[in-house]
Amino acid sequence: MQFAQDRAVLDARWKELQREAHPDKFAAQGAAAQRIAMQWSVRINEAYQRLKDPLKRASYLCELHGAPIHAESNTAMPTDFLMQQMQWREALDAARTVQDMDEIASESNAVGREMLLKIEQTLDVSRDFSAAAQQVRNLMFIERFTSEVDARIDQLEQ
Repeated sequence: MQFAQDRAVLDARWKELQREAHPDKFAAQGAAAQRIAMQWSVRINEAYQRLKDPLKRASYLCELHGAPIHAESNTAMPTDFLMQQMQWREALDAARTVQDMDEIASESNAVGREMLLKIEQTLDVSRDFSAAAQQVRNLMFIERFTSEVDARIDQLEQ
């Protein structure tokens, strides 16, 4: 499996598998067959949720290849990345208007998109799963920060 996925193909395959495993298709075979079909349906949905989200997909690929993310316990970050986070935090603390916060969100979103491209390159071309795991941890931080900025924007707009 590779990181780069065509979302339309992924969606179509999910729907196809859901049709095949739908518990109603097994009604004539009894309750046990329906229970098994329901379990398969749940697993298909879990896989789809993991694969459709680029961050979850990257995490899964890293873990599959022996490079678990361990985001809770592995918080080491490159110095330049930490400096950027500090600058964003200071800018967010100083931001007073929605426009100020929109600029911060725009910048962090752009860096997040760049990081996603790096992750794709690292996973699909370089196949360096340890490096990809670090990039995934960085992207997780960026996404949390961006969510925080969005929440503050929502507060100001109310």
